[in-house]
Amino acid sequence: MPLRYTVPLEEVDINPIRAQGAGGQNVNKVANAVHLRFDIAASSLPEAIRERLLKLSDQRISKDGIVVIKAQEFRSLEQNRDEALRRLQELIDSVTVLPRKRRPTKPTRGSVIRRLESKARRAAVKTRRQGGGD
Repeated sequence: MPLRYTVPLEEVDINPIRAQGAGGQNVNKVANAVHLRFDIAASSLPEAIRERLLKLSDQRISKDGIVVIKAQEFRSLEQNRDEALRRLQELIDSVTVLPRKRRPTKPTRGSVIRRLESKARRAAVKTRRQGGGD
């Protein structure tokens, strides 16, 4: 099982904001959505993970290296806060697992023979079309 790096809450800036969309009269009074901001460069994550996070082509990561996550699925502020933190953890977990190195392999002898035979058949068809293959 890979190591799991958790971010201290002091490094995460969570601001309540008003949610968009339908919600009745309550939506105009209560800030239920959450805007989470996380500065990758200033975090206590290991250097390798910070570099991989910055290299990600994710629209939630700005050019300045700040992760911005907006959560507004639930009607409660606490649930949206937990959802935003869960998404941040998911983003960090996605770069902690290193991709496997590709080990180059050679094609099998049979596959090489089959490929060359099919090329020869195709070449024969084309020469017959030209009218020169009696």
